[in-house]
Amino acid sequence: VQLQASGGGLVQAGGSLRLSCAASGLTFRNYAMGWFRQAPGKEREFVTAISAPSWSGYSTLYTTSVKGRFTISRDNAKNTVYLQMDSLKSEDTAVYYCAATTSDELNSGTGYDYWGQGTLVTVSS
Repeated sequence: VQLQASGGGLVQAGGSLRLSCAASGLTFRNYAMGWFRQAPGKEREFVTAISAPSWSGYSTLYTTSVKGRFTISRDNAKNTVYLQMDSLKSEDTAVYYCAATTSDELNSGTGYDYWGQGTLVTVSS
């Protein structure tokens, strides 16, 4: 299984970035996908997640600090999950990781089965 995250970079505060995470080696439609981040000197934290299309119902979950600014989506035909980040702030600076899970505890990092390598997002103020 591989999760390949991309799209990170340097952006000014107030700007936007879109992260992508391409999955291979797994049945993508059976997995919920999440984004986590780890800022320098801090613990990894949950950012957002989107449920698996094979589950009944459809849901997304966001941590409070990114609600209204970040949007998660998935293209099941391309086995890819996206994170659109708008109105970026300096406190969004972190390495962003995508992950895949069959657990319904979407905001718990310990429940995720697979992790990508991370992509660095740097927001300058």
